[in-house]
Formats: sequence, C-alpha cells, structure tokens
Amino acid sequence: MYKRLLEKKLIESAGQYPVVTITGPRQSGKSTLIKGTFPTKPYANLESTRTKNFAQSDPVGFLGQFPNGAAIDEIQKVPELTSDIQVMVDERKSTGQFILSGSENLVLSESVSQSLAGRTAILKLLPLTIGECRNFPLECEGLDQFLYTGFYPRIHADCLNPTDFYGSYVETYIERDIRNLLQVKDLSKFRLFVELCAGRIGQLLNKNSLASDVGVAASTIEHWFSILEATFICFRLQPWHHNTTKRLVKSPKLYFYDVGLASYLIGIDEVSQIRTHPLRGALFENLQVVELQKHLYNLNRHNRFYFYRDSQGNEVDLVIQKANTLLPIEIKSSQTFHNSFLKGINHLKKLKLELLKPAVVMGGTSSEHRSDFTIVPWTGLYNFLTSSLR
Repeated sequence: MYKRLLEKKLIESAGQYPVVTITGPRQSGKSTLIKGTFPTKPYANLESTRTKNFAQSDPVGFLGQFPNGAAIDEIQKVPELTSDIQVMVDERKSTGQFILSGSENLVLSESVSQSLAGRTAILKLLPLTIGECRNFPLECEGLDQFLYTGFYPRIHADCLNPTDFYGSYVETYIERDIRNLLQVKDLSKFRLFVELCAGRIGQLLNKNSLASDVGVAASTIEHWFSILEATFICFRLQPWHHNTTKRLVKSPKLYFYDVGLASYLIGIDEVSQIRTHPLRGALFENLQVVELQKHLYNLNRHNRFYFYRDSQGNEVDLVIQKANTLLPIEIKSSQTFHNSFLKGINHLKKLKLELLKPAVVMGGTSSEHRSDFTIVPWTGLYNFLTSSLR
C-alpha cells in the first residue's frame, strides 16, 4: 500500500467514533486506503450486484455477518443500510466498528446526516497531492507533466497513459454515474457541458452563457452542476465578502477536482501541448487551488477559503480565513516574479483587514522570504500552509 496523508486522520477518527465515512471521487484510492489501514476488518463492496441485492433485501442478515463491524464500500448504493448500522453501533457502544466509503457525496451525505449524525466522522479523500506522488512508481518531471498527468492514483501506481485513463474514466463516469443520476438516454449535451466547464476553469461562472452554448435552460445547468459537485468532478469557489466593502462580485469561480481530467477534456493528449496552451495559467491555478483543498481535507481542517474580486478588477486568487484573520495567496504560473503580481494583495491591504503574511505561488522551484510576502514554489504549498496556519 502506498502511504496517503489521510491515513493518520482515518486512524485517529476510528479511535473516536463508532463509524468513519470516507467520501471522494471514483478511483481516488478510498478502497485501497481502507484495506491497507484496516487489513483484518471484513470488507464488502456494494458495487457487486450480489452483495447489493443481499444488503437491500435483508439488511439485518447482511450486517449480521459482521458482529464486530466491517468496511463497506460504495455505501451510497444502499443508503438505507445506514439506519441499521445506527442500531448496531448504538447497541455495541464501541469505536471503530464500521468504515464506510462512497463516491456520490449528495446521496451519501443525506443518508449519513439522517441516520448517523453524531456517530460518524466524515473524511474526504481526493486524488494524490503533489507530495504523495513521489511515493508512486510513475516519475513526473516538471510542472507541465503534472498538469497533463493529473493525480489519480492508478495512473501513478501502474504508470498508465493519462489520455487512455481519462478517456475510459469519462466514459465510465457518464455511462454509470450520470446515466443513473440523470435518468436520461441521450447524454451528448451533458458531455458537451462537462467539456465546456473544463474550458472555463478559473473563470467566474456564467450559467446563462453555459446554457446558451449547450442549448439547455439555465435551471438545467444548475442541476447539472449539482451532479458534478456530488460526484466530485467540479467545485465552485465562492467569493469572499467583507461587510463594509461594496461592489464585490457575487459569482463563484469554477475548478476541477483533478487538473489532469480538465486537461483531457480541453483536448490535450500530449504533455508537449501544455507549454503553449492558452489555458496553461488556468490549469496551474486549478492545480494550486485543489492542492490547498486536498491538504485541508487530509488534515480535516475547516479553514474557509475563497477568492477576492471587486468591480474595479482588483483580485486575489485565494483568501484563506482563519478566525478573524485572512491569508492572501496569489497564483502565477510564471517562473519570474513581477511586482504586478502583488496588485490585488496590495489593494486588500488598503482595506485595513487583519492579514497574515501573503504569498505568491509560482511555477518556479525556489522560495524567497521577503519582508512583506513569501514566494512559494509550485511544489511548496503544503509546507507553506502548515507553517502559516498553525
């Protein structure tokens, strides 16, 4: 088993709660993590038709196989099972009984919130961090290789061709998850919608524009976004608002949970195409935003993070809120620093907010600790965050 940063929090949570629930995208490594962390715990996968039918038709008998608890994968396939799990854990009153996992966040969260409230820790496992990739056989050389390859564990563990992997991933995702969730036969417009989303990473979300390009109603676009978010394909980063500051934008920005998937969807099929691609800067921004999210999830930290933008064009790519303080972070794919990179940060300083020392994350490999800000290399966000958010 390849080590994942979430393992420490998983073990800790299993010692505190009777149930631990892990959500995350398909192929993010949930099953591997659970089996490697709890090798002696019985395991059941509800993706199996036989196992699913047993759990649906006789939940008491199904759970009766596991008097000391079990690891149950894809729990969203039989969400009603959580009610019977609640009864079992309440009777036994011991920690670490069940480890549940699922790849459809919306369905899973509803069943968990209804049946296991107060009884389960909820953890999220996203694809690999930059640091975790170093533990895997595939050797990625340089920033562009990571932007092309992405971070799904199978690519790095089995040295797979990223284009082949993501082609199969998208087809499987649309044919299995989306067909079931949308209950429609013609998914060509949804596929177009996903591709258009990839072309808009790092941009303000304009649902009316997307609806026009896809040829559906704006209300359909909102519903489809909820599906992308529930299945861990995309997420929306909300703007930060200060109650004494006016004329701030209200629209969120769009990002993908995996930058390799986004690269595939915009038509990149060779790493050499990254260097001159017009969306390289947006892909780099996506890489760093989701890298932040991965580390907060792995630490089970609940710091809120946003972006800042006003109607005058002043913008900061990331604003992390910790209590009453803000940590501003600018993201630039350039390897050479320019003072213009600080424009948004300097504007934020004028608002007389309580700020931590800002950072500029860049596409280079060296760090600089200047008097009023820090230059962070593209591989160094984790180390910077752990020192800044203590």
